[in-house]
Amino acid sequence: MEKPGEMTTLSRVLERLHERGFDHELKMSDHGRLQNTEAQKIYNPEDLTIIKTYRFEGESDPSDSSVLYVLEDKDGEKGYVLDAYGAYSSHEEAGFDEFIKKIKVEDREEQLLFA
Repeated sequence: MEKPGEMTTLSRVLERLHERGFDHELKMSDHGRLQNTEAQKIYNPEDLTIIKTYRFEGESDPSDSSVLYVLEDKDGEKGYVLDAYGAYSSHEEAGFDEFIKKIKVEDREEQLLFA
C-alpha cells in the first residue's frame, strides 16, 4: 500500500519533479555529451552531479524496467535523464553508460528534493 507522499511509479516521480521545476530532460548529443535541448546547454560529466536515482521494475515484463537520474549542474539547474534499465537501455549512443558512470553521485534525501 502506498503511504501518503510515497512515490512508487515513474509517472508519479516525474509529476513531482515537474512540480518542483525539474523540467529539463537531458539527452545524449551527437557530441557524446548530455544536452539540455531547450537551453542548448551541453554538459561534460564533471559539470553534473547525480542527486537522486530511482529504479522502477515492470510487474511482469523486464523491458518495462527503467532508471531515472535526477541531476544538478554547476549553476544549480536541475534536470533528469530517463533510461530503460540494463540490457534494455534506450540509449543506443556510444558512450552513454560510460558518461553516466563518470558523473559524481551525491544521493540526496527525497525530502530535500521535494521540500
